[in-house]
Amino acid sequence: MRSRSGRPWRQFPSAFTGDRHHSIGDKGETLTGTNKARPLYVETRIRAAMDRVWELSQDPEAHPCWDLRFSRIIPIDRDEKDQLRFRYEFLLPLHTIRGTGTSLGHRHREDDQATSVLKFDTADWLSPIGSGSGYWRYIPAGDGLRFITGYNYQPGMGFIGKALDATVIRPALGWATAISFDRLRLWAESGLDPKAARNRWFLDAGARAGGALVAAGLFGRAVARRSAGSAALGAAAALASSSIPAHWSVPRAGRCLRTAPDERAARAPSTLAGLREPEQPGARRTRPADKE
Repeated sequence: MRSRSGRPWRQFPSAFTGDRHHSIGDKGETLTGTNKARPLYVETRIRAAMDRVWELSQDPEAHPCWDLRFSRIIPIDRDEKDQLRFRYEFLLPLHTIRGTGTSLGHRHREDDQATSVLKFDTADWLSPIGSGSGYWRYIPAGDGLRFITGYNYQPGMGFIGKALDATVIRPALGWATAISFDRLRLWAESGLDPKAARNRWFLDAGARAGGALVAAGLFGRAVARRSAGSAALGAAAALASSSIPAHWSVPRAGRCLRTAPDERAARAPSTLAGLREPEQPGARRTRPADKE
């Protein structure tokens, strides 16, 4: 995999480790709560200006373009502490999941880093995730930055969500976050539109699936006719569909780090502790027994 400049991705200097100059500046907060599951962590290296990545990730209109976890983000207002209240939507074929959240960003810190913290909630019982919190860290590194997220949540969908969270929902969210981060990286580094990146991912996945089907057919033919030639062709098709590297413009979750390289990277900025809880009036409508 090569960047737009032609340099191998894996050889980027300090791609996932910070030196002393660019280490995490604050001790931070542990993502805790009623859910004891391990928080999700995703990190990528972006060779672009801090201001560019900040704009694409903080703009409510740009954010859903690359992040698979959101379809719309609608700002509501800011309080005297500059904390933003917002609503979010996630569109399903026959239903729209809606929720609320609060966030607070710090673009200019004394250590040249930037941070953003978030709390979210939803009263939608079809949402696989309930209330939760998370953070973003933007850490200068060489000719780019480390872009980091960590978040945790309470499973939604009642007992079904709790039963499926560890084996289905949480891994799927981790994958969606990682491939979203790679779409953001492509957008910031090369200007590739996230929709075009998505379409290229579908084309790549379709080609690989087609190769796998061809291989299966050839193997079946080889068994039925005892044909060594068909078996060889099937092996070649299987190898090609699984081992040919994806084009640089195809987003890949595997390009992101999914485990924190150090303890501090996995901690939320200390500002998360003072962030207000998101208002969720819908919870009162769906649970009449709750009191004001």
